[in-house]
Amino acid sequence: MDNQTDVSALINTTESERDGDANGSCRFDEEFKYVLLPVSYSLVCVLGLVLNSMALWMFVFKMRPWKTGTLFMFHLAVSDMLYVLSLPTLIYYYGNRSHWPFGVALCKIVRFLFYANLYSSILFLTCISVHRYLGICHPIWSLTAMKPRSAQVVCCLVWVTVIACLVPNLIFVTTSQRDGDTLCHDTTRPQDFEQYVNYSSAVMTLLFGIPFFIIVVCYCLMAQTLCRPSHSLSSGRQRLSSRRKSVTLIVVVLVVFAVCFVPFHITRTLYYTYRVLDADCAVLNIVNFTYKITRPLASINSCIDPILYFLAGDHYRTKLIRVLTRQTQTTTRSTPPTPLPSSVSHHVATIYKHPYPSAYEEPKS
Repeated sequence: MDNQTDVSALINTTESERDGDANGSCRFDEEFKYVLLPVSYSLVCVLGLVLNSMALWMFVFKMRPWKTGTLFMFHLAVSDMLYVLSLPTLIYYYGNRSHWPFGVALCKIVRFLFYANLYSSILFLTCISVHRYLGICHPIWSLTAMKPRSAQVVCCLVWVTVIACLVPNLIFVTTSQRDGDTLCHDTTRPQDFEQYVNYSSAVMTLLFGIPFFIIVVCYCLMAQTLCRPSHSLSSGRQRLSSRRKSVTLIVVVLVVFAVCFVPFHITRTLYYTYRVLDADCAVLNIVNFTYKITRPLASINSCIDPILYFLAGDHYRTKLIRVLTRQTQTTTRSTPPTPLPSSVSHHVATIYKHPYPSAYEEPKS
């Protein structure tokens, strides 16, 4: 019995050390992630590739000229597509039990793209929310201030901010050799972990905490305005449509944060904190498990964002349905018509030549 216990402990220790997640003498049992992560990333990759390809095609070819809200959604779709294209390497990595054969540079790029998508998505959702808030609560000012050119400048600032904040992540992330395998660290080497935690906490505050606070404030103010009786000159139908799109935006964005962003940041903060404090092994195993299962949730936003375009985008749903309907009609028209009998064809030709009843006499029986 003691020999079996020692063998089990050795296996768990090896698995923990292979991923660089060992915390002193604590042993992590992470067999679940070699099934969870490849399966979940595969689903996100397929769905995200299909939905974001369709969204980008719609934005580029069917939504011109772009409005302000459409511009923010286009950049959000670009961010999601870049991340989705990086997922096949992670699917192989975790499916191959944490062995990375693609080199240090690609490891840094793939880890960079995850956090770039995470925080650019948060910032672009914040831009969309602020834009809709201005349209609801300050409609006159938003007509003059929120032009597409101004939105393009804001999008450039978002990309510059995200890239600048994540440049240190390119330095921290690296690979290492262990037990004959090459590991692609999600954070950094164990000896640099505390420095990485300080850096990660600052980035989380700047790119997640502050934007999330802004979104909550905007939605509270929007809710007050939407519940207030309106005396605007706009028609009731336009007001109802604007109200419906605004409520849908609030619901979808809050769902994205509740499912994707908030659980990931909470569990990651707990995981980092308990590792730095060298917490009890049993507690650390629980925290590690919860953190690892929220990592796929952070990726699902790439599949939820296209739903936002469809439900709350500027004419995105109308144009998409029109495109799909037109393709269906084209397919129907391509079917050759059934030839009419000669007598019917002659009668139709007669009617075509004399379209009005007074212009011709009824054929005699």
